[in-house]
Amino acid sequence: MVVEVRHVNRWELGAALRALRDASGKEAKAVARGAVMSASKLSKIETGKLSPSADDVGRILTAIGVSDDVKAAYMDAARAVATEATAWRLIQRAGLHKAQLQLKAIDARTSNLRVFQPALVPGLLQTPEYMRAVLSRHQDLSEATVRETVSARLERQDALYEAHKTLRFVVTEPVLRWLIVPPMVMAGQLDRLISVSRLPHLDLRVVSLAQRQYDIPNHAFVVRDDRVVAVETVHAEVIVTDPRDVALYVAKFDGFASHALAGDEMRDLVTGVRDELLRQRESP
Repeated sequence: MVVEVRHVNRWELGAALRALRDASGKEAKAVARGAVMSASKLSKIETGKLSPSADDVGRILTAIGVSDDVKAAYMDAARAVATEATAWRLIQRAGLHKAQLQLKAIDARTSNLRVFQPALVPGLLQTPEYMRAVLSRHQDLSEATVRETVSARLERQDALYEAHKTLRFVVTEPVLRWLIVPPMVMAGQLDRLISVSRLPHLDLRVVSLAQRQYDIPNHAFVVRDDRVVAVETVHAEVIVTDPRDVALYVAKFDGFASHALAGDEMRDLVTGVRDELLRQRESP
């Protein structure tokens, strides 16, 4: 069975996956187990009640055991229809620390990472104190949840030291000055940025306010291996896998990166902001 990428929707994709499974003679439970998902989730995907991510489709196809050519066609279809939005409240309900552990597994499979952040220090570069301040904005989070999530996010930072990866970060200058933590704590966070920027496989750039800009920093996003984009909105995380849309985010990232300060110029800017903070007196 060949999927016409131009016309497929989630119901047609689900029906096609069901037809492939039936043709293979494998039971739903066996395929679900091989795809590392519940039988209920597989059923919802096959009936079009749930829009699968490209990763879901890939795991289902692997569990069914299709040829590489068939898998490639279906993955193109999946990427063309898959734009998932998961509300933060649902992620929180499932467990923020579990979400961090899932991201750690995704980080392990990612070779080329691009992170654009116009508002906060990227999670992989945050100090524990900064993490705690970010999480503490949510008054409904218990102290135990904050502690578990900080611990899980710190574990994710092991990825920073995997030399085979290419890690690229672009932040805007307001990120350096937004005092979500006291000045002295923020100074420590900036020291952390200066330190990790010296890793040979890590490229950290800052878009300076002193320079003319050619684009608008709408929101934060993460691009993984030029295949998947995670977009952070106020209410949800949106996952984008359509290659045409992914290309837009790659171009936006590269545009900002080309006009951002890098290397010693970037470190001079960060050091200057840090020194300003060190001269400040914390309010009583």
